Amino acid sequence: MTKGRVTESNGCSPRRRIQYERDADESPSIAAAMALAQYFGDDITATSTRLYDYIDPDALDSLFADTNRGKRRTAGTVEFEVDDALVTIRSDRIDVRPTR
Repeated sequence: MTKGRVTESNGCSPRRRIQYERDADESPSIAAAMALAQYFGDDITATSTRLYDYIDPDALDSLFADTNRGKRRTAGTVEFEVDDALVTIRSDRIDVRPTR
């Protein structure tokens, strides 16, 4: 089952931009994997892009985990590159766009 909501924008680039809005109960690492699969046009279960080759999924999830007081973290971003894509993780969404 697909979670989140994907918004695509082609613009002038041969690669499209993906904005994946993450559900509150969906981890940032799963949302990032879903957004990357969408960006590369892959099936999430058969994609050759493995997130852990680029970033530690557990560390990513920890950065955006609820605080000790149970409040959601709303500030902060994490950026990394996967092949020709720049991935930006925010508390509520994942953006994937071409690096060039």
